[in-house]
Amino acid sequence: MFPIPSTRWPVALAAVLCAALPAPALAQAYQCRVPQGPVSLPPVERDGPVRETRVTGYTLALSWSPEFCRFRAEAPQHARQCSGRDGRFAFVVHGLWPDGPGGTWPQWCPTSRLPSTSEVRASMCMTPDAALIAREWAKHGACMTPSPDAYLQVIRILWNSLRWPDFDRLSRRRGLTAGDIRQTFAEANPYWDAEDVGLVVSNRGWLREMRLCYDAEFMPTACDARRYGPADDAEVQIWRGL
Repeated sequence: MFPIPSTRWPVALAAVLCAALPAPALAQAYQCRVPQGPVSLPPVERDGPVRETRVTGYTLALSWSPEFCRFRAEAPQHARQCSGRDGRFAFVVHGLWPDGPGGTWPQWCPTSRLPSTSEVRASMCMTPDAALIAREWAKHGACMTPSPDAYLQVIRILWNSLRWPDFDRLSRRRGLTAGDIRQTFAEANPYWDAEDVGLVVSNRGWLREMRLCYDAEFMPTACDARRYGPADDAEVQIWRGL
């Protein structure tokens, strides 16, 4: 079901990435406060078919939080991420998704396991929504490894391997394009090329997500058309949350 044996998954990934790790990632969460005590994970309802297939690569989906929270600041279900009371966030992890052959992907692989409270708490400045953590594990992570804690540990390894350029400064650039964003990220991360960086933008051209493409060994690889998003010359705006 997955290319690295489940019992060795975090260890093997760390070994693959250790030589590629740059200096620690610049903070993407400001004054993030982790909830005290146990973190409850709500039940997750399946919204599509079970699809168990071979894993050929991975996508790390990173949501630009100011855009996500633009019209959600008062929404109770998004209060932790968007209200500002528990911190302010830039990029956050939407999820780590397995890719499959022929443009398909595995999903909703059967599992009854849940991440431990300690692993959820350790992830909440990276993914500040316990409901999203539960859903991403159930829909995607269970198709990669039988261990929900290993899934979250691998995401943190990938997350901590990244360096972030100043997106506030980048957002002020006149005539900013999708290619500019890709190239700026690649310049900050020497093991990445611009073609390895996919983008998702709104209908009005605002940045919503960055999607980083990995091969089956967790090394950066060129995104296919489905994940690449807008052409390099497409103009993109970045909402700063002001």
